[in-house]
Amino acid sequence: MIIFRYLSRQIMMSTLAVSTVLTLLIVSGRFVKYLSYAAAGKLSPEFVFQSVMYRIPGMLVLIIPLGLFLGVLLAYGRMYLESEMVVLNSSGVSGRRLAAFALGPATGVALLVALLSLYISPLCWKQVEIIYDKQSAKSELDSLTPGRFQNLGKGGGRTTYINGVKEGGKELDLIFVSERDSKTGELRVVLAESGKQVITDPRTGERFVVLRNGYRYSGVPGQADYQEIKYAEYGFLMPRSGANLRGPEIEAMTLTELLGRSEPRFKAELHWRLSMPLLALIITLIAVPMSKTNPRQGRYAKLIPSILLYMLYLTLLTSAKGMIDDGDASVGLLWMIHAGFFLLAMSLIFASGVWERLFSMVPSIPKRGKA
Repeated sequence: MIIFRYLSRQIMMSTLAVSTVLTLLIVSGRFVKYLSYAAAGKLSPEFVFQSVMYRIPGMLVLIIPLGLFLGVLLAYGRMYLESEMVVLNSSGVSGRRLAAFALGPATGVALLVALLSLYISPLCWKQVEIIYDKQSAKSELDSLTPGRFQNLGKGGGRTTYINGVKEGGKELDLIFVSERDSKTGELRVVLAESGKQVITDPRTGERFVVLRNGYRYSGVPGQADYQEIKYAEYGFLMPRSGANLRGPEIEAMTLTELLGRSEPRFKAELHWRLSMPLLALIITLIAVPMSKTNPRQGRYAKLIPSILLYMLYLTLLTSAKGMIDDGDASVGLLWMIHAGFFLLAMSLIFASGVWERLFSMVPSIPKRGKA
């Protein structure tokens, strides 16, 4: 038990460190993507933050198994280089027992992945759907920042400015709207002292903007045929805002809902979720023999081949899911890939001598001498 607790602590510490770094990298990438929409006024900052936060459980379903895989490689690899494994082997701890010890923390990680994949992630995706619906129901004026010119519309072809808002964004003060027709080249400019938003259909969120006491100019630049219209009240339909983002749909369906559907894409999603915990266990069995390193080869001699093997595993699973989704294969293909890599893990553990002779052919990393 002392050896088991020590090895489990080493694995979990490495897994936590690697998973944290990977999560920060991926989440920051998502933030950068959505912040570009927020900076352009297409999305609200609240939408950006909530959307990314609710996506994190779904990201962790893939991040945590990779963190576990790298955690085992780094933890056991360090122990091999520092001769701790030599001491354990001389004490009767074989490679098979090391794999059994690693399955302890791996089982806990697999249960966490199962909880995230089957329960927490779908609940979070449902919240993402609610956020998407709220965002799509907003008009472009809802995303405007008072006192700032913003390019909106398709391709940023509409420039809008408001001096201020009142009554929760319904009353607008000092409005400027400039839009150019891409086909005719006509430029339309609308000015108004004030305005308000009027929702005409609460079910669809369709709304008009009614402007008061202003002017409307239209014409082609370079031609002396501009039209000027002074109005007391002028209204036009406001398009919805948004960045043309795809909703979650299947990802938000619960396990019970997926079990009640027989279409291929629902089967693919169901078996994908069920296979994620198994992925964590199998890659742990693969990582234990792959972590065995020769000090002459360097600590990272097997790290790159191991990562490539993991990427092959995940790529095959993703491709199988896509084929099942399209109806080109049955769900058995997904489990055949798991079975193939499980047999590979067993061969690495029980036929380690053959694999060690192959890995001994890996050239050692030359070490620089002291100046």
